[in-house]
Amino acid sequence: MIESAEEFVRLRESEIEEEYERAATDELPLNVCLDIIARFPHKKQWVVINKTVPIEILELLADDEDVRFEVATKRKLTRDLFLKLSKDPDATVRERIACNAKTPIDILRGMYPDEWDYINETLEERIKAYEEKKNNLIGR
Repeated sequence: MIESAEEFVRLRESEIEEEYERAATDELPLNVCLDIIARFPHKKQWVVINKTVPIEILELLADDEDVRFEVATKRKLTRDLFLKLSKDPDATVRERIACNAKTPIDILRGMYPDEWDYINETLEERIKAYEEKKNNLIGR
């Protein structure tokens, strides 16, 4: 477990691969995340990337212009976060939600059509794959 903001920054900036990897994989408690964001805002992207980042931090940073894209890549988002980010004004954020394997199908359907063709293509592929999988399960 990462015990402090300083430890996280040291691990993240380490040239030792095992230490660098710990910043992405070791448990990152809520209080440590909040301290990193407050004292080392340039490291908040790496907080989001951590595999154990608390959902409360993702909720906090979902409005952050600098890291919304990274938040949208997380598979553990709540339904409310998926919905919120699916309506983001930034096309790259919407595209990440369209590509996120955990985005609920009704949210994907609600995103279609998007103003950007590449997002529509992704949505069409995801919705079609869902329908095919559903039909295969029903046909058994």
